Amino acid sequence: MRKLLVIISLACIAAACTPQPKHNTLTVFAAASLHSSFRILEEDVERQNPGLDIILSSDGSQNLVDQVIAGAPADVLATADTKSMARAQDKMQLNATEFASNSLVLVTPPDNPHGINEVSEKLNQVKTVVCAPEVPCGAATAELFKQFPWQLKPVSEEQKVTDVVGKVRSGQADAGVVYRTDAQGLHAVEIPGAQQHPNRYMIATLTGDNPFTDYVLSPEGQARLAELGFGAP
Repeated sequence: MRKLLVIISLACIAAACTPQPKHNTLTVFAAASLHSSFRILEEDVERQNPGLDIILSSDGSQNLVDQVIAGAPADVLATADTKSMARAQDKMQLNATEFASNSLVLVTPPDNPHGINEVSEKLNQVKTVVCAPEVPCGAATAELFKQFPWQLKPVSEEQKVTDVVGKVRSGQADAGVVYRTDAQGLHAVEIPGAQQHPNRYMIATLTGDNPFTDYVLSPEGQARLAELGFGAP
């Protein structure tokens, strides 16, 4: 019995002396167009930092900024434009860094049932959806379509680019304007001038240095974003 107690005691001491991984959480507020890509970056960072649990919350940039200003508990804020981040900076002491760019394309369902292969007034003859003008993808859409001699008349304006993508994928819409990185699996049509007027993505750390922001800005993170279709800052 005494021998058994000694063995148990030694085992307990050994367990106590063995370093245990820390379990920390990191909350990342990211623009909707970053959701899928940041999921991949999340896995990269968690793999490099055992015990770290990253919680990703995605929404329209303007909604995320509203939440952060109102005191929502977030460690990182990533927006799909400079304007939204500037509003956060006006209210809070934030240092933001541009980390990627993205441009708009026109998309249709994969089989392109209406034969849409160029940007034309034909978009007003089908169900076209866009982002609302108050969100980054909508503001960029409105600016980009000023070049045409006709006015785009969408059937709906969505608060998130992922909602536009969802309506096109489901067949609720015949066409939509989304970011290039959101066009996977859809029929994509180039919009004249889009690549010359990209959206600039910004990231800010709200609660001090953290491995997620460090990774996004690192050469490795930048290479990963390029693989996922984002342009350079």
